[in-house]
Amino acid sequence: MRARFAFGASIVFLVAALLFFLKNYSAESSASETTTNSDVFEGLTCQCGCGLTVANCNMPTCSFAVPLRHDIDGMIAKGMTRAQIIAFYRKQYGEKILSAPTTEGFNILAWTMPFIALMVGGVAMMVAVGRWHSPAPTEPKPGASPAPFDPELRRRLEKELEERR
Repeated sequence: MRARFAFGASIVFLVAALLFFLKNYSAESSASETTTNSDVFEGLTCQCGCGLTVANCNMPTCSFAVPLRHDIDGMIAKGMTRAQIIAFYRKQYGEKILSAPTTEGFNILAWTMPFIALMVGGVAMMVAVGRWHSPAPTEPKPGASPAPFDPELRRRLEKELEERR
């Protein structure tokens, strides 16, 4: 019982630590002092269909990434931060432009679900292994009388044996 409680407490602690880390990580990333274009390019997904970020789109004449890079360079020159630029494009294109899910609302599941699945799988394995290891059968003590036998069952057994003869 103590092992289950300790395991449950450790799961709660890990989830709380993960949520704390994600909250602080998003706060730190939005408060960066200098914005570089590569930081912004990595945060946005190219919409040409390649599935890469704007920084990694390998089409030299991409109709989306090339103009976007120029626009972002202009925004950085105007003094906009990474968070402001990404918020601008998020408002314009929606969640699909983000290269990683946000750490707010329902998207928190995208960050926590792999860890939750691992924990649930670990618990399921522990339960399965625990069921496989059954306690060893106990031997009766020498000199102890066998377990009492119900007289009604003995009568039925003898009756069935006589019928089969």
